Amino acid sequence: MLPVAALGAVTGQPHPLLTATLAGASWLAVGASKNRYAGDALDAGALLPVFRDWLTMLGVLAVACVGTRVDFSLEVCVPALLPCLALGVARRKLAHRYLLAIRRRARALRRVLIVGEAGAVDVVLAELGHRTDHEYVVVGSCLVGEEATDSALPVCDRLTSDGDGPEGALDGERVLRCATELGADLVFVAPGRQMPAARVRRLAWALHDGGRNLAILPGLIDVSQHRVRLAKAAGLTVMHIDPAARRGLPVLLKQATDRLGALLLLVLLSPVFAAVAAAIRLSTAGPVFYWQIRVGRDLRPFRMWKFRTMVVTADRMRAALESANEHDGAMFKMRRDPRVTRVGRLLRRFSLDELPQLFNVLAGHMSLVGPRPPLPEEVERYDGTEIRRLSVKPGLTGLWQVSGRSDLSWDETVALDLSYVDNWSYSRDIGVLMRTVRAVVDGRGAY
Repeated sequence: MLPVAALGAVTGQPHPLLTATLAGASWLAVGASKNRYAGDALDAGALLPVFRDWLTMLGVLAVACVGTRVDFSLEVCVPALLPCLALGVARRKLAHRYLLAIRRRARALRRVLIVGEAGAVDVVLAELGHRTDHEYVVVGSCLVGEEATDSALPVCDRLTSDGDGPEGALDGERVLRCATELGADLVFVAPGRQMPAARVRRLAWALHDGGRNLAILPGLIDVSQHRVRLAKAAGLTVMHIDPAARRGLPVLLKQATDRLGALLLLVLLSPVFAAVAAAIRLSTAGPVFYWQIRVGRDLRPFRMWKFRTMVVTADRMRAALESANEHDGAMFKMRRDPRVTRVGRLLRRFSLDELPQLFNVLAGHMSLVGPRPPLPEEVERYDGTEIRRLSVKPGLTGLWQVSGRSDLSWDETVALDLSYVDNWSYSRDIGVLMRTVRAVVDGRGAY
C-alpha cells in the first residue's frame, strides 16, 4: 500500500490513499479466495502461483477502481506494486524453508494412519522414509487381509479381505477407532485388489462423518503437481498425467536462455578464465584445458571441456585406483584423489573447473540445467531406468549439483535426474540456477 500511495502522491495522481487502500484490499481478497493463508498453502515453494495472484490482483484492482470511480493509472500502479510481488515471493520461499526446517525437528507434522494391503503399505512407508521434507509421520496401519508386512509399524487392526461381507460394513468404525487410539488426524488409503472403489467410498463416508480427513494414494511416484489434471467421466474420477514439455514455447525459451546465458557468462567471466588459466599454467606442467568424451542426449557422444585439475597422467592412473572408489553405482569419486593438484582442489571446491562447459552449452551439446553428463563406460553399465537420464541434454548444473553432489548415493543421483527429466519446467530450471549460486559458495560434496 505504501509504495502505491507514495508514488501516486509524487506523480500527482488523484486519490492516492484510496487507490492504495483498494490495492491492499485486492491483494488480500485474491489471497483469501485462493486459500493462500492456510498453513498447507506454504507447503510448496513454487513461485508461479505468486505471479498469477499478482496479475489477478491487478485485474481486481482495475475493476475496483472503475466501480468506485477512482482514476487508475496503469503506468503508476504497476511499478508501485512490484514490491508486493517481490515480498510475496520472499514470503513464500522463507515460509517454505521454515516449514522444512521445523519438520526436520519433528514439528508441524500430521499423524497418519495407513489403510491397505501389506505390500502397498510397505511401498508407501519406504517412499515416505526416503525424504524428510514432507508433513506426514505414519503412526500405524490397518492392514487388509492376512498377508505379513515387512515394516515394524504398529498394526492397529486387520480388515477382512471381503469388503462386501458383514465385517466389511464395519470398516469405517474400526478405522475410526484406530485413528482415535493413535491420535491420527489423516487416513491414507492405498487402493488395491482388496480395496475396490466401492469399499473406499464407504470408508470415506465413515471417516468424514467422524471428523477425519482421507487421502488416496494412487501409486504414482515423483509426479509434479503441474502434470496432474483431474476430470470426471461417468461418475469416475480420472487422473490425467501430462508428459514433461518437449516442444513448444517453454522449450524454445530454455534454448534461448541456454545460448544467451552461456554467451553472457563467458563475457562476464572472461577475467576469471584468465586468472584460472594463469594459475594452472604457473603451478603445474601441462595444458590448461582438459577434455573428455561424455554421452549426451539420445546417447550422442560429445567432447566436454574443463579446466585441468589433475596431473597429466591422471587417466592412466584411474585403473589402479578403482578399488579406492568411494561412490556406489556407476560413478568414480574419491575425497582425497591423489591425481588432483593443489590448484585443482581449489578449483573443484568452487566449481571453477566446470566453467569451460559454457562453450559446450553455446555449441548445443549441453544445457545450463540438466542431468550430470556421464562417461561412456558409465553408460555401458546403465539399466533401462538409468538410461532415461539421457533423454534430455546434460547440464552444467542440475538437481544433483545443488543437492549434495558427490555426497549423494548413486540411487539418490539417479532419482534426482529422473525427477528432473519427468517433471521439467522452465520455472524449475530458474530455481535450480538460483540454488546453484548457494551450492557453489557452500562447496558441499565438491571433490
